[in-house]
Amino acid sequence: MDLINSYQRLPSHIDPVAFRVGAFAVTWYSLAYLAAFTVVYLLLIYRIKKKEGDFSREEISDFLLYAIIGLLIGARFGYVLFYDPLYFWHSPISVIWPFDASGNYTGIRGMSYFGGLTGIVLASLIFVRKYKTNFWKLADFVVPAIPAGYFFGRLGNFLNGELYGRVTTKPWGMYFSDGLLRHPSQLYEAFFEGLVLFAILWVNRGNRKFSGQLLPLYLFGYGFYRFFIEFFREPDPQLGLFFGLLTLNQLFSILAMSVAATAFFYFGRKGAKIVNS
Repeated sequence: MDLINSYQRLPSHIDPVAFRVGAFAVTWYSLAYLAAFTVVYLLLIYRIKKKEGDFSREEISDFLLYAIIGLLIGARFGYVLFYDPLYFWHSPISVIWPFDASGNYTGIRGMSYFGGLTGIVLASLIFVRKYKTNFWKLADFVVPAIPAGYFFGRLGNFLNGELYGRVTTKPWGMYFSDGLLRHPSQLYEAFFEGLVLFAILWVNRGNRKFSGQLLPLYLFGYGFYRFFIEFFREPDPQLGLFFGLLTLNQLFSILAMSVAATAFFYFGRKGAKIVNS
């Protein structure tokens, strides 16, 4: 019983701040993001060493810089536009201002995965135009490593005590800041959208039947896992449930799976032409 109680109260023993340098606080969340990009970079360097693509270290380093910028801008503005537009309409400075009304540093809270994904895609299009390479070739090279980074991102959410799940009576629930026993949905996502999806894509990275196959496979896999895990995750309070059942993220997940399935079958039928392009 003591072991179960210790497990369930684990979040209350985690300080979101890893360490401080003067007045500046370094959070586990920021370190998790740093770990995510580092792991993705190392996996892509591994692929270069194994001659699994004809990209250079310099090109991948430049791409990740584009991707980071696209992710941060897309994730932030995706949240502003779709998740809490009225708040930011009345307080536009909050979009980029990391301090509260009292001048305390709070960081910039509110990032959207689907907004971040859109930002990365747009950044990738800019990158391939500048470097005169093929978007689908780049996607096939980069995509298998992405879920490994996502695993660390969700761990960051857990360590930050945010984006927890719905109230539960299950023994594997955990007590978060509101004192209620909840699903640790961040860990569910880290496992399925991170580790499981990474394993699927990494194992199949050399089994492509056509160029561009891995991006829709990733998008469908992410949408599939996210759709079901959302049933255990606490809905955004300002949005609630659509049709009394689905969250906004589930609607986006359905859209993602639909786009992915359409792209997969369309490109599959024209696979020979794409592979030879």
